[in-house]
Amino acid sequence: MDTSALPPIKCLIVDDLEENLLALSALLARSDVEVLTARSGSEALELALVHDVALAFLDVQMPDMDGFQLAELLRGSERTRHIPLIFVTAAAREQHRQFKGYETGAVDFIYKPIEPHILRNKADVFFELYRRRQLLAVELNDRTETLRLNEMFSALLAHDLRSPLSAILASARLLQRRSSDQAALEAAARIVTSGNRMARMIEDMLDLARARLGGGIIVKRERVDFRALVERVLREHQTAAPDRLIEASYEGNLTGYWDPERIAQVASNLIGNALKHGTPAMPIRVRLDGTPREQVTLIVRNGGAIPADILPHLFDPFRGGQRQSGRGEGLGLGLYIVSHIVKAHDGNVDVKTGEGETALQVRLPRQES
Repeated sequence: MDTSALPPIKCLIVDDLEENLLALSALLARSDVEVLTARSGSEALELALVHDVALAFLDVQMPDMDGFQLAELLRGSERTRHIPLIFVTAAAREQHRQFKGYETGAVDFIYKPIEPHILRNKADVFFELYRRRQLLAVELNDRTETLRLNEMFSALLAHDLRSPLSAILASARLLQRRSSDQAALEAAARIVTSGNRMARMIEDMLDLARARLGGGIIVKRERVDFRALVERVLREHQTAAPDRLIEASYEGNLTGYWDPERIAQVASNLIGNALKHGTPAMPIRVRLDGTPREQVTLIVRNGGAIPADILPHLFDPFRGGQRQSGRGEGLGLGLYIVSHIVKAHDGNVDVKTGEGETALQVRLPRQES
């Protein structure tokens, strides 16, 4: 990156003698360095609070406020505590003074008479570190903005894809009702199946955008029968996977104030995840526990343990679905979206895995109104 586009590096020199300020300023002069000078501690504090200072040279012996006192004040402010401080002194190299200086936050001492090349070399080290931090900050800002624009584009694309996809699905369903040709019916069925899968992906993309750009997924609460939602979801999954055994159990009061569509999405994503990644020979076990007064718990168990390297990233976007490459369908956003929906309901989700079994558990406060 062209550093000429960056703001100048600012160096603060504090000395009560004008001739010392002029001499140090001349030694530190560079095209990309702006030298700030102060003849007192109070003036130096004002400059440090206004400017983003890369390095400060402090004269130790000054009236009213010496260099050590000034350093303590600089270290006491959040804005100035990270400024590297180099003390400039004409005193002898007394060990106790050095200890005091380092205790107040000094990074180094320079003794008078000053060797110009030593001064420049020390300053250049800190100027280079500061410039690198500037470049990293600019790069981070650019990448953050690029990511934001990419996510906005994904959200707009997903939103705009829904209309033509709805037309495709409507046409395929009409073909299923009106046609008697077997080949056409089979083609229409494949279109509907693929279209529904694409619709789920589009909704996942929109949920991802809502979670990242909108500050979280919005929920609309109403009184909900959790059991009825889960039974509806189970019927849908059992129809899609008739060869898989899904067992369900219910206990206690299973009503609360949640967003019914979002809670159904949580149950569907967890059960779908278990069907995709669970051991086919072992049943999927779904349990709803409403015995506690304050919350309802949904637990979905399936055969198979999650690898240790995947577990920390299970709820990350595009990462959680990679634990069995090639078997999943979709974008790998299911568990990520689950975590955000649960968070929006003030609940929590966790996973337990081991001994050939994995259990995903969601706890939802009832939010009685």
